[in-house]
Amino acid sequence: MSKADSVRAIRWEADQLLLLDQRRLPQEELILRLGDYREVVAAIRNMAVRGAPAIGVTAAYAMALAAREAAPYPDWRERLRGGAEQIKAARPTAVNLAWAVDRQWTLAEQMGAGADVATTLLQAAHDLLEDDIAANRQMGAFGASLMPDGGVLTHCNTGSLATGGFGTALGVIRAAVAAGKALRVYADETRPWLQGARLTAWELQKDGIPFSLNVDGAAAALMQQGLIQAVIVGADRIAANGDAANKIGTYALAVLAHYHGIPFYVAAPLSTVDFAMAHGAGIVIEERPPEEVTHCAGLAVAPAGVQVRNPAFDVTPAALISAIITERGVARPSFAASLRELRGA
Repeated sequence: MSKADSVRAIRWEADQLLLLDQRRLPQEELILRLGDYREVVAAIRNMAVRGAPAIGVTAAYAMALAAREAAPYPDWRERLRGGAEQIKAARPTAVNLAWAVDRQWTLAEQMGAGADVATTLLQAAHDLLEDDIAANRQMGAFGASLMPDGGVLTHCNTGSLATGGFGTALGVIRAAVAAGKALRVYADETRPWLQGARLTAWELQKDGIPFSLNVDGAAAALMQQGLIQAVIVGADRIAANGDAANKIGTYALAVLAHYHGIPFYVAAPLSTVDFAMAHGAGIVIEERPPEEVTHCAGLAVAPAGVQVRNPAFDVTPAALISAIITERGVARPSFAASLRELRGA
């Protein structure tokens, strides 16, 4: 077990949801203690918790809190439905959020009375957290053999902080290191929230895994210099055909990897695959506030009043993806067939 695998960004304690506030890292390890589902919605929207699997688990706990509030009332179903809609609306792109809310709602609908719904949904959230950690470890086992001896480029944060624990793409890297691979990670800083600089670097440093932090614009030069042998990223939503939405800048890395003949891997649980969405053109891309671009660490870095485009994600076409690593195995093109096969496994 790596040291960073002991990091848990999501916990339940004393009837409250505890979240490690990822906006404050690495300078401060601040724990948010949330007892109201509306506070959890705000934490998701404001990026205190981020990463598709982590958002999904957090949403499941938010549903448990909403159920606890609704349970004493005769119209508890209507009240819980209203809470579910608020939780779903927190962030539109990551499919894990809606998936977890729908899963909890299905359980609630089966309840005959409101008395036990909160207990049932809370246990389901605990189970989902443990399932996510187990899935990440299995994903790592499947993906480790794909990792080279040499340089591996990654983007955003896909580790313990972005999941229940262990991580998706970073979990694959951890598993590869544990298996004896001599790799070095090149971590994109990942503007505008700097998840690579603040979070991935923090986790890799705790692990003692060799790494370098680089600005996003350096990726092409690193590939040109022969320093990168593979790229591995996570995903927030994957369409049925394999098109993958991930943190803005991922598509550019896939194009660069294709040009340089470097394999490009996506690591994500099957819950991230939206089998109802035929291709990536249907994925809603969240547009975030302009201040995230015009300011850095609270300081203005652009002229006042400048117009901003700030999409949080982009979509990488399946044709640029070498393989998708899941907890049930590795999917390869054609992804429409291979993902469906893994889903039925």
